[in-house]
Amino acid sequence: MAQSQGWVRRYFKAFCKGFFVAVPVAVTFLDQVACVARVEGTSMQPSLNPGGSQSSDVVLLNHWKVRNFEVQRGDIVSLV
Repeated sequence: MAQSQGWVRRYFKAFCKGFFVAVPVAVTFLDQVACVARVEGTSMQPSLNPGGSQSSDVVLLNHWKVRNFEVQRGDIVSLV
């Protein structure tokens, strides 16, 4: 019984360490570098959601390029 409690305690401690390191890293990455977003509706046709399809497209929003003012003609810019 004591051995099983020790294993659970070690597992929980390792999980907490990984969780408290991974969450801030993931949040920082999604806020500063890039994130994934869904495009719905007809506002971006024909480039996205072509042919009047009811499904949504998934795009990668590059925060890094916008932050460094590296936007070029033809790029799609998302304002939230």
